[in-house]
Amino acid sequence: METPDIETELLEFFKALADASRLKIIGLLAQREYSGEELAAFLDIKPSTVTHHLSYLIQAGLVSARAESYYNFYRLESKTLEEKARRLLSRESFQTNVDGVDLDAYDKQVVKNFLTPEGRLKSVPLQRKKLLAILRYIVQSFEVGQRYSEREVNDIIRHFDDDTAGLRRDLVDHHLMTREASVYWRIDRE
Repeated sequence: METPDIETELLEFFKALADASRLKIIGLLAQREYSGEELAAFLDIKPSTVTHHLSYLIQAGLVSARAESYYNFYRLESKTLEEKARRLLSRESFQTNVDGVDLDAYDKQVVKNFLTPEGRLKSVPLQRKKLLAILRYIVQSFEVGQRYSEREVNDIIRHFDDDTAGLRRDLVDHHLMTREASVYWRIDRE
């Protein structure tokens, strides 16, 4: 049997827990083992419905069953629940789920909305988040490690907008560029 990828396992885990009755079953089984009939009586639902809920929990590895006479007794796999929760709900686990997501999509959309086809700003965004997207785009016109005079910075910014002083100040204020004695350089974010 092949191991499911982290996204599939996360979905299975959340699906198993995404029901009030299943959460109650887990709560009951956290106390001790119960038969399906007992669980049905406690929850005031049909035994077939309990079986349905238990199948989700068993598939996720959170509950196990053992046969005794004519009954199946179910128990919570506490260690499995704790291990899965710790592993699946970690920051690293969630970060693997963004593979293939274009993390620059927002910036690209803002740039598309605020720049003319010739690459000039229609207007300087008033919202900070959109302004930052525009500034990140503009700062790409500067080479990392290269020093620029104020005049050179203005010449590059003028390709985007005539308000060179405002955009230059914004680039520095938002820590995309730095300045010392009228010499500017791009901050390396890598």
